[in-house]
Amino acid sequence: MMQRVYIRPIGFAASPQSENGNAVRLAGGMAYAHRFAVTVRENGEVVRRDLVAADDMAQALGRLPDALGAEAELQWSNLRMAHLPITCGDRIVRLDQPQIMGILNVTPDSFSDGGKFLDNADEAHGHASAMLEAGAAIIDIGGESTRPGADPVWEGEEIRRVAPAIEFCARIGAAISVDTRRPAVMEAAVEAGAHIINDVSALNHDPRSLEYAAASGKPVVLMHAPGSGENLHANAIYADVVSDVFEWLRARRDAALEAGIPAEKIILDPGLGFGKSLAENLALMNALALFHALGHPLLLGVSRKRMIGALSREAEADQRLAGSLALAQVGMNAGVQLLRVHDVAETIQTRDVWRGLRDAALTDFADQP
Repeated sequence: MMQRVYIRPIGFAASPQSENGNAVRLAGGMAYAHRFAVTVRENGEVVRRDLVAADDMAQALGRLPDALGAEAELQWSNLRMAHLPITCGDRIVRLDQPQIMGILNVTPDSFSDGGKFLDNADEAHGHASAMLEAGAAIIDIGGESTRPGADPVWEGEEIRRVAPAIEFCARIGAAISVDTRRPAVMEAAVEAGAHIINDVSALNHDPRSLEYAAASGKPVVLMHAPGSGENLHANAIYADVVSDVFEWLRARRDAALEAGIPAEKIILDPGLGFGKSLAENLALMNALALFHALGHPLLLGVSRKRMIGALSREAEADQRLAGSLALAQVGMNAGVQLLRVHDVAETIQTRDVWRGLRDAALTDFADQP
């Protein structure tokens, strides 16, 4: 019988002071948690669930079966781990507050902005410059649509699309990630100036990807997607989507470590919208803070996604700004470090107001006994 333990933050506070110090700082950021669900699952079924205050965690972990003790202690440590900044050439992306990753799709068929920036260098350059000026910490450049039903792209064509955009962004001093699942594109992108490899297949699409990513020395984003072939949305069957995605990401993280990618260069993404129903997407959004227990920075990509339309009278992709901002704030509240978005300026404003509230909360109880 296989047992697994999960420590999920479920009670959040604006500051430690609001809980008389009985709260922990999640992942070194600006989100705090004071209550946690410690859940044991056996063969997929919940067999135990304890609600635990932060200062009672040591005793609660001591009551777990011996076989789960080391893993539970590791998760508790990971939840409180502060992460090193990401080095992107001359730019340093700190992870002690939410950072914004702006999307630049140079594709003909992406679900939101397909064709807008393909073969239109002036438009693409202007958009990248505007995102950087608005405060984007990273520009994420992709040359293949990963929406359901999209046609696969030959790697030579993908390189033709992304390399010029990466070279331009490098010239203007941006931190750059490349959104690709093909090692030849990764290599060309790094040569053009990319600093981060963002792979929606978690380096699983091509057996050479792990080897190249490790050799490159670049940070990598490992995203959950259930499909293992061209269709990333296939094989979407979950016993429990939250724990299933957690275990899948753990396995891909372990594969990356075994391939020689340092732990501090791994970023995890639960893959909202990839092979998941509306109910499954909502469950993952509500459980985001759990994924800090894996011990790596988190990336959240929910901007303009289908789930927003499903909750808002089937609003088209370009009419999903308000929903995108609402989900971005959920991510911030959960301590997510990187938000991948289309609407950079609006998300930056949301983040800055959110941060102002967080900063003020740190002094709200300063004059109380």
